[in-house]
Amino acid sequence: MNIFSFDNTFEGLLTLVFESYRLKQFPDEILSGEGSQNVLFGTTITIETDNRKAERVWKGIIAHSSEENTHRIYRVFLSGLPDTPMLLTKYIRLIIDSTKNEETNFAEPVVVEINKLHQKVCREAQRITMFVRFQKTAEGSYYASFAPLYDVLPLCIPHLRDRFADQTWIVYDLKRNYGFWYDLKSVSRVVFDDLKVNSQNGQLHASLLAEDEKLFQQLWKQYYRSICIQERKNDKVHRQFLPKRFWKYLPEKGIL
Repeated sequence: MNIFSFDNTFEGLLTLVFESYRLKQFPDEILSGEGSQNVLFGTTITIETDNRKAERVWKGIIAHSSEENTHRIYRVFLSGLPDTPMLLTKYIRLIIDSTKNEETNFAEPVVVEINKLHQKVCREAQRITMFVRFQKTAEGSYYASFAPLYDVLPLCIPHLRDRFADQTWIVYDLKRNYGFWYDLKSVSRVVFDDLKVNSQNGQLHASLLAEDEKLFQQLWKQYYRSICIQERKNDKVHRQFLPKRFWKYLPEKGIL
């Protein structure tokens, strides 16, 4: 039984694929991160990330399918599910080993699974861009946080950078404890060791908020109530378009 372990990065996974071809040994199981040492049986092959090797695999996928397919693979990787590395490895092997483009061959179960997961990840990223609610801080910048199902913040940054290009902001993933900071010029990754935020609803501590932030939140709630037509309420449809797990992050809902 061949057990491969890697550092749980996308480049690390592509390096793993490269090494499996070089060694002519393909994984029966893939471990990542802290779980990479918990092996009782089998041979463990630890993969060191090599950007050059990862780039060769990336170009190989493009050559055998399309550039869009490489981005699809990256988005699926961001799902962060335990079985995703093995699923992607099987998919990449199918793409590279075939003499024709397999990315739309839905007779292959792995292709179906990849596309289903890809849709879920993209839908979650879209929800973040739709439901983001920034809070104005005392220093004049803006902050928003969520705990998305998947690691989709990297997919949201291009939209947020274009949509809110005239203000400095931070978006933060409370579940994975990292975020991105935009300073009107570039976007950089940030991690806070002691973030003063309510993890239940993403609200910053009152001491960090601008003086008029609470007023704006109250106005937003009044606006939300004023446009609501009680006779046309449809809670089932409402939850389909706005999942209930997002309500606590929206000031107009007044949850928590």
